[in-house]
Amino acid sequence: MILRRTLLLCLISAAAWPQASPPPSPPQPEIVSHDAPATFSSRINLVTVPVVVRDRDGRAVGSLRQEDFQLFDKGKAQIVTRFSIETSGSAAAKAPPPPDQDASAPQPAATPAEPPKPVLPSRYVAYFFDDIHTKPGDLLQRRQAANRQIGDTLDPNTRAGIFTTSGRTTQDFTGEVGKLHAAINRIQPWERGLDKNQDCPAISYYVADYLINKSSSLSPGLSDSMVLSRIGVDQLLNAVIQEAEACLQTTDLSQVLPQVRTAAQLALSYGTTETFTGLSTLKDLIRSMSSLPGNRSIVMVSPGFILADEQRVFENDVFEKAIHANLTINTLDVRGLATLAGMDAEDRGHAGTSSAILMQADNAAASHAQDLLGELAAGTGGTFFHNDNALAEGLQELAARPEYVYVLGFSPDNLKFDGSYHGLKVTLKNGAGVNRANLKIDARRGYWAPNHSISPAEEAKEEIEDAVFSRDERLDIPIKLHTEFFKPSEAKAELTVETRVDLKGLKFRKADGRNRDTLTVVTGLFDQNGRYMKGTERTMEMQLRDQTLEAGKSSAGLVVKESFDIPPGRYVVRVVVRDTEGRSMAAQNQGIDIP
Repeated sequence: MILRRTLLLCLISAAAWPQASPPPSPPQPEIVSHDAPATFSSRINLVTVPVVVRDRDGRAVGSLRQEDFQLFDKGKAQIVTRFSIETSGSAAAKAPPPPDQDASAPQPAATPAEPPKPVLPSRYVAYFFDDIHTKPGDLLQRRQAANRQIGDTLDPNTRAGIFTTSGRTTQDFTGEVGKLHAAINRIQPWERGLDKNQDCPAISYYVADYLINKSSSLSPGLSDSMVLSRIGVDQLLNAVIQEAEACLQTTDLSQVLPQVRTAAQLALSYGTTETFTGLSTLKDLIRSMSSLPGNRSIVMVSPGFILADEQRVFENDVFEKAIHANLTINTLDVRGLATLAGMDAEDRGHAGTSSAILMQADNAAASHAQDLLGELAAGTGGTFFHNDNALAEGLQELAARPEYVYVLGFSPDNLKFDGSYHGLKVTLKNGAGVNRANLKIDARRGYWAPNHSISPAEEAKEEIEDAVFSRDERLDIPIKLHTEFFKPSEAKAELTVETRVDLKGLKFRKADGRNRDTLTVVTGLFDQNGRYMKGTERTMEMQLRDQTLEAGKSSAGLVVKESFDIPPGRYVVRVVVRDTEGRSMAAQNQGIDIP
């Protein structure tokens, strides 16, 4: 798609305004404009904590208020400075009509019809299958369960999509059930990396991380003699050595140890890569969905996976981006009522004399992997479905967002920018309007402190991004938005977006005889499914003379035009305007239907 940018800094026809006597030297420009494609990268200033409160029957409770909650950061009580309640479509449908609305009262005269605004889907559900970590048998069963359930998710206002951790299978959001079934059936097990049933010795990522990074028994810096000296004190190392002796059919440690070292390094490398790939694709999906309107949720179908300590910062990044986008991650443990490690027909099991030690490690790994699923759900206000073989019912439950999600926000006291972890706890105060003993609270468990403070420029960019990907309209700054199109051919159209900014709504700072302010105008284009297509970001540094400012205030103000070459279709234009001095903002939508 070709995008053309044209700026009419008309401050509307400057030639018609009173003109000052020309200065003896070349005049200083009154407006300097910088334009670029609109790109965004999220960051959180405020720590936001989604909270779902359920009664003993599992129903979400929506009657609580801000003063009913207590929030603790590392055990220290915090002041909740922001509070909101997000409701699902079912909860909104139960809301009574405004009390002052009388259907029998005389209705005002009809006003001229507004430009068309395409009806966009209001709910998006992404099914995120972990094809990297799921066993082939489990993956087949989960595909069948998803095929049985997927049709129940859709209605005229809902779109569903199919995504995988490997990125090999993708079906963007659609309302066509056939496309979703076809995508589900294309999902195949991950065939790269290690094969536990063929490798000798078979070392898991969990064991490799422990022996190399935690106990350091297989640290690359240790000589073979130093490694062998640790066999008697490190039970897990001893068990791995015995496992290698059994599968290699030799007790010659000069042959066994190199194989063990190589297998451990490969397991660590593959495990690190696969974990990073899983988190990266999840984060990319969240970022992609952040530009969608309405209610957004992810149903992650996975056995979970191991996070090394240094990967926790990436997990926190996932939390922040999901919360920032008001997106819920629901998780389903594909193992259902999982059997103990080594008791699964798909596993070769362990042959060494210390197989019990390795089975304990496998069970610990499975527990840690499951913990990740619980953390992702709790950290974003979602639900964790596990220890249950009713998979189709589980998918149905997870695809439906809780009717009520409370979002608490606070600014940590004396926060140190050291990247440390902060545990969070949310409780209900005594005297809340319901019986606390019957309530269960699911809330974000913690966050990682940033490594540096946020700059004013980062804060402004984040504020603009929030507005661009919202659907709310605001007019702190008076603007008028106008769109028109021209079709040079049946397959091509040129869309022009004109934004007029009323200078009376801006706050200028007087310096060196000029009136100064910086205005940022972002024009974004979205398709009929709510997908962000492209946009421009234009920054205008204004340093206006008094007569120029007064003339601009009495005229149509400042005009910015952007042009997009696009195919015919239905679109939504979103314009956001922010001024630096007044820290005020405008945001407006305009629908366009190009036949």
